[in-house]
Amino acid sequence: MSDNVVWEQPDNLMEFMSMGDFENVVFCQDAASGLQAVIAIHDTTLGPAGGGCRMWTYLQYEDAALDAMRLARGMTYKYAAAGVNLGGGKCVVMGNPFVDKSEGLFRALGRFIDRLGGTYWTGEDVGTTLEDMVYIRQETPHVITLPEEWGGAGPISAMTAIGVFEAMKIAVAYQLEQESMEGLTVNIQGAGSVGAPLMQLVLDHGANVRVADINQQALVPWSAHPRVEIVGVDEIGYAPCDVFAPCALGGVIRRENLERWNTRIICGSANNQLWDAKLDVALEERGILYAPDFIVNAGGAIFDADRLGPGGVNHARGEAKVRQIGATLRKILELAEKEHLGTFRAAEVYAERRIQSVGEATRLRKF
Repeated sequence: MSDNVVWEQPDNLMEFMSMGDFENVVFCQDAASGLQAVIAIHDTTLGPAGGGCRMWTYLQYEDAALDAMRLARGMTYKYAAAGVNLGGGKCVVMGNPFVDKSEGLFRALGRFIDRLGGTYWTGEDVGTTLEDMVYIRQETPHVITLPEEWGGAGPISAMTAIGVFEAMKIAVAYQLEQESMEGLTVNIQGAGSVGAPLMQLVLDHGANVRVADINQQALVPWSAHPRVEIVGVDEIGYAPCDVFAPCALGGVIRRENLERWNTRIICGSANNQLWDAKLDVALEERGILYAPDFIVNAGGAIFDADRLGPGGVNHARGEAKVRQIGATLRKILELAEKEHLGTFRAAEVYAERRIQSVGEATRLRKF
């Protein structure tokens, strides 16, 4: 990985494969259970590839493989920047997570994962649950995300929210030169498993909140709060605020809507918030600081992976690592300023330099 190369996301599977950027891509099929899945292993310089198991209604294998490869590459950067000793991988299962799940399907997947000999460790992701992970665990030890009774860290969404909030405080100090959240307005897109605890943290520290969610039931607990304004999903992104926190779908920041953003900071938990990675520079030109998503939303992954360290699960140690996300973001913002990079590219460079450093040390150890 070279510091002076901006990675361009390929448009199709053949372009992806021709880049030679992946160590392994495995197609998994099991007729008895109906399993159709793809496991992508991007880079294992820092350790075995880690990344969740996603289940979604992909139309064809190519779509599933593209998603697995994009997500695996993102995990390489997320773990590297967070200081976690894991590489990047991802598993995607083709199917409707509401109707196509079975114990047999996930146990078949567990057997495929086990055949990889520990080069890939899986976990919970979109469309899968801790219960699904237990089925996989019955066939392989290579599962990161597990319930506490199975030796895992348990639910991790609250830790993701803590990481987002730690990053938000640094972004506010850096961009607004304000050490407190008091009196600020934060627009939160999505009041789900991360958005809701993030909202509580923001409110506890004196800020005002606007919030929107396609699920109206998720907004009911907040309807009577004096510092919460509930708005429509089409309004939340463009209503004036100090901080916009996308905590739902990715790809919300596009060139065609760039002029409509009325915020000073974008800092949220959604993956792939920029439709085009180069939009970090365009946002900066408009006076908007973009806190890179794979830095900001790493809290759950950091907390989850900590159980692989000495002594297993240690919640205090894991949370302490999550709270370092703010310090990591500060280093990236300083790097961006020093080397005249967009913030997203600076985050990639930060991650790449760690991978290169460890890779070189590993190479020298062999001689």
